[in-house]
Amino acid sequence: MIAFVAGNGLRRFSAYVPEDVPSIIFEEENADSWKDFVEHAKASGAQFVTMSDVVLEKEDLELLMEQMRAQNFPDDDSPEMEDAHHLAKHVGKIGYLQLGFAHQGVVFLYETATEWYDRYQQWLEAMTELGSIHIESGDDSDA
Repeated sequence: MIAFVAGNGLRRFSAYVPEDVPSIIFEEENADSWKDFVEHAKASGAQFVTMSDVVLEKEDLELLMEQMRAQNFPDDDSPEMEDAHHLAKHVGKIGYLQLGFAHQGVVFLYETATEWYDRYQQWLEAMTELGSIHIESGDDSDA
């Protein structure tokens, strides 16, 4: 990918474009659509594309599994924990990629994620939600 970007005369700038930046998402969905996106950047006169990726780190997966155990999944044989254990084969791999280029005040974005990364994100969100639930005690001693 890096060679393809350079081969199109574009520089690569490591940066993530957050959601609050005015942007347009490139929605073509085939295995090589990122190449089309790079060619669109070149055709627009862009000098560079932004590139950001997320790699699943062992420490991140271990933290997720610890949170799962601490919340509601103490049983290592539960389907949920087995699902999380399957993520271990993806440690060190890129799960999410974002390419972007600016043109006339808008950032055009290409984003893609693997199925396993989407599942990992769902687990993170679920653990965050569970961690924010506070159980109110039934103690009405103030009454």
